[in-house]
Amino acid sequence: MSDPNIEDLKIVVSVHGRWHGFDLADGLYHRGVLARLLTTYPASVAAKFLPPGVPLMTAPWLELRRRFYDKTGIGGKPDLAIAKSFAGFACRHAIGKVDVLVGWSSATLEAIPLAHQAGMKVVIERGSSHIAHQTEVLSEAYQEFGLKFEATHPEIIAREEQEYEQADAIAVPTNFAAETFRAHGENMGENKGLGDKLIVNPYGVDLLRFSPNPEPLVRDKLRIVFVGGVGIRKGVPWLLRAFEGLSDVAELHLIGPVDKDFAKILAGENLTGVVVRGAVASNDLADELQAADIFCLPSLEEGFPLSLLQAMASGLPVVTTPEAGAHDILDHEGEGLIVPSKDVAALHDALRQLSEDSDARHQMARAARARVEQGYSWDDYIDRAIAAYRMLVEKS
Repeated sequence: MSDPNIEDLKIVVSVHGRWHGFDLADGLYHRGVLARLLTTYPASVAAKFLPPGVPLMTAPWLELRRRFYDKTGIGGKPDLAIAKSFAGFACRHAIGKVDVLVGWSSATLEAIPLAHQAGMKVVIERGSSHIAHQTEVLSEAYQEFGLKFEATHPEIIAREEQEYEQADAIAVPTNFAAETFRAHGENMGENKGLGDKLIVNPYGVDLLRFSPNPEPLVRDKLRIVFVGGVGIRKGVPWLLRAFEGLSDVAELHLIGPVDKDFAKILAGENLTGVVVRGAVASNDLADELQAADIFCLPSLEEGFPLSLLQAMASGLPVVTTPEAGAHDILDHEGEGLIVPSKDVAALHDALRQLSEDSDARHQMARAARARVEQGYSWDDYIDRAIAAYRMLVEKS
């Protein structure tokens, strides 16, 4: 739907990949405020995710470089080079007679001064916690397993921190993520103003695609499902240990690619009752969630996982952590259960409670669906984003 009060607003979205940038561009396009979308995806691939007519500028050679490294491991990790190159691409194609540049973190730095010279406002999209916080948390967690965390390149961290400083606003998806920016700002004198720049805008979910199973599930054991990268960041080691002793009443399905550095650890864990599914096609995810009874995502660090919203929209009670943005979307014992990250005992008790109490499970399932219907559709996300951009422009 189009709002006549926003027709004069023009926005460029610049994302080196896809993430939720395509959902943002889609919504802005339908409201008549998208000037263009910049991406590394080839136009033919981007068209699969976008409506016809979206104005595109693409840098597919950068996506090819990323995919080649991910598949072969040949050469150095290209993240920094891609970020710099895409920022240069944005310098050439994002600047113009538009109001706002929404650029993804680490790949926008060089375009910021040019945008400001052109009278544009710049919003940095950061889909996770503050990059320094993220690095600290994951480095510590990897050390617990004798692994070396492949830390973010120091220059990427420096780039992002410069972007945070130079941008007019920083968009994050949860209050937890926002708090990591405020905390880091208190520790770093040059970042004291970051808290005033934050836009907290939780993501959305397709409420038609993800919906509760209309048929009751009949089987011998409950199905607990996890969706995400199977590794340390998402809390899988602690989930596996918490699941021990529950295989008599439930199965645990791990859906998602297994992180390379986690494969050996996974092979050494107790996998009784655990089904390692690997990645599933995105078109099949809604069916997978409808086939589950409980959703669990015990992350150590997150932005706002779309899988959490998708599970709730599918009518699943959830067990998750504050670090996954839980407090923004659910109440403890309302739509699910919130446990401290890395707390095996608390996670075990939460999974057992939901496994054994069918009344509570069904009540939370209904509440979960009702919660996402109240402000967590993609339309809601776009409305909040446009309101924030409008306010930013009107400040000048």
